[in-house]
Amino acid sequence: MTGAPPSAAGSPAPPAPFAAPWLVVIDPQNIFAAPDSAWGSPMFPDAFVNIRRLAEAAAGRVLVTRWLPTADRRTSWGGYFAAWPFADKPAEDPLYDLVPEARDLSPHPTLDLPTFGKWGPALERIIGSAPVVLAGVSTDCCVISTALAAADAGARVTIAADACAGSDPANHAAAIQVMSLYPPQLTIADTATALPLLSSPLPL
Repeated sequence: MTGAPPSAAGSPAPPAPFAAPWLVVIDPQNIFAAPDSAWGSPMFPDAFVNIRRLAEAAAGRVLVTRWLPTADRRTSWGGYFAAWPFADKPAEDPLYDLVPEARDLSPHPTLDLPTFGKWGPALERIIGSAPVVLAGVSTDCCVISTALAAADAGARVTIAADACAGSDPANHAAAIQVMSLYPPQLTIADTATALPLLSSPLPL
């Protein structure tokens, strides 16, 4: 016998629900993109070309995050900012603005958090259980922190590796390797593979 198993009432089981995937772009900010920033990624310009392609395919289902320096200095974040004093500025500093080319990626407000990882209740309220394509900067800090939290939450995440920018190519590759150890929650792909995912609904 083939086909879906019958329901308790003897009728075929309903088809699995489908949801349109979302693109989440992590922290395309001046502090991580500018060549003169201590945290600027040399990979950002090439990655952003692919981020733009993904955002166009997502047709408005795009969320953009920002990291802001608003963590409690009484915690270990105090030591972090002591180690990186250039980043210890007010949240309104232009260092934390989106790069100009990222300001029109999403029709939604930015999701601003003081943590490396951006996965959590605020993001989940918008996305729900829909699949996610993840891109952004930096691969070896905020992207991987977001991806691993998403894996723990049971999300279905595709990382578009060539739409992510690491602090350098070696650290980018190392982070991609770590994230590749988390299937089926995390899937490593490239932009060409992720584009069709964003253009059509996927089963939940």
